[in-house]
Amino acid sequence: MIIALYYVLLALLFAVSSWFVPYLLLQLILGWAALSFLVVSSAYWLNTATVFRKRNDGSLPWYSRWLFIPFLFSAGLYNLLARRRDKVAPMQRVSGGLYLGARLTAADMVQLREEQITAVLDVTAEFAALDELSQSDDISYLNIPVLDHASPSRTQLQQAVNWLQRQRADGRKVLVHCALGRGRSVLVLAAFLLSRHNSRSADKAVALIRQVRHTARLNKHQLAALRQFTDSYTEQGQQPVWLIANPAAGGGKWAEAETEVVELLSPFMQLSVHTSSDNCSAHQLAEQAKQAGCTMVIACGGDGTVSEVASVLAGSKIRLGIIPLGTTNALSHALWGISAKLMPVRSACLNIIEGQSRAIDTARCNDKLMLLLAGVGFEQQMIAAADRASKDQLGQLAYLNGLWQAVQANHIQQLLVQFDDQPEQQLDTASLVIANAAPLTTLLAQGHGAPDLTDGKLDITWLTADNADNNAVLGLAELALAGLTNISLNAISQHCSARRIKIRRQDGQNLQYVIDGELYSDSALDISVVPASLLVMLADSADSEQAAA
Repeated sequence: MIIALYYVLLALLFAVSSWFVPYLLLQLILGWAALSFLVVSSAYWLNTATVFRKRNDGSLPWYSRWLFIPFLFSAGLYNLLARRRDKVAPMQRVSGGLYLGARLTAADMVQLREEQITAVLDVTAEFAALDELSQSDDISYLNIPVLDHASPSRTQLQQAVNWLQRQRADGRKVLVHCALGRGRSVLVLAAFLLSRHNSRSADKAVALIRQVRHTARLNKHQLAALRQFTDSYTEQGQQPVWLIANPAAGGGKWAEAETEVVELLSPFMQLSVHTSSDNCSAHQLAEQAKQAGCTMVIACGGDGTVSEVASVLAGSKIRLGIIPLGTTNALSHALWGISAKLMPVRSACLNIIEGQSRAIDTARCNDKLMLLLAGVGFEQQMIAAADRASKDQLGQLAYLNGLWQAVQANHIQQLLVQFDDQPEQQLDTASLVIANAAPLTTLLAQGHGAPDLTDGKLDITWLTADNADNNAVLGLAELALAGLTNISLNAISQHCSARRIKIRRQDGQNLQYVIDGELYSDSALDISVVPASLLVMLADSADSEQAAA
């Protein structure tokens, strides 16, 4: 790309200049400028706007502001001069309640209010939005970061079109803007017009916009992206999306999260909210959603709620969105890592809005769906000890307390186990865990690090039998090391992988076990993996060119 080469040459010019100037301060300033333009050029070479780290509220983090001061100063100066020479107004009405314009300044906010524009779509990656705009209670704001002269991904275009559809359906006047209102914003607005009129003529859409804004123009790459989008456009927003919430999850977190969840999701989809109850379970609601023709169902609650909904969707093409509101939310942590713990509601909603679906493994345990793991021994005893009253009072500490009680008891069970088609063997153990997925915090499943939920295998971890008081504690420490470093000592803990495992007690008594936090009792266990059987919404990279499956 020519612009990437241009920034590389600028970076080289500043770097060479810093080498020859005699003053240290000037050397540092020129070196700073060289680094700034070099990083910008890399963004163009890699076609990723995430280098600026622009947040959803339109702000830039302090470290981005400092790193890119040389670039932002030059880009801002060029933008200012270009606006002064521009023959068109900063903001123009294209049709109905649709406006196209340049990056908003404080002076433009007056016209924004006069025109009664209450929704703004910002497609710049390099400029921070005005606080008055992004933090206003009566203005709906969305940022889709795109590099100047570049094209948004197909996923980003779909997201923009869905958002614009919802804003217009709600009667809002909408402004779409980029730096100067010539390229990126024109592409997005043209895509929306084409979707609304069911047209496939990209040139006609651009020509329509040029009748109003004469400076509007798309380069050949942007025009190709618009044509590709219109050829494959599907109106995702027209399909109903059911959100199934468990009001009791996490001690009643849904009451606090409902407003935020609905505000985040409803602009992008035809959202229908349903809550489970004693008379209508999440499983029953998921069945109703499936019959209603939903292409996506969102489970909002703990691992139990997610499992109920997933049991209906597994094996189908219906996508599962997850908003974790339970006490542990183990599947969310396994899918997204620490981000699910730091900001569960917002990050989960953004994964649903911006992400794409990914097929993950599930498993069947005695014909019951298993998303995470089944456990005999410590895991079962820990869940049994952490009843609802304990969880409401102690939160996740209830599980730690239950685990500590199980470790102190260190009850050894004699099990007969068969891995795949191998001969049955005896295992004497206080803990046996069969995992499809498990976060780092689930120590008992970390025999070989975190299980991979896309490898088509089950991860089986057990502790060797020893009645010594410190054996179980040492086993937990060993599993923690394996989880953090993938280094397996195999001194007290043992691990293997299999596609199927059968378990029964040597004495013939019933096995007490747990599946994804739910307690059960059976004479034997038969667990097998079902590869790539559930579509889950996961985060999509900003430069991804693939739409959601």
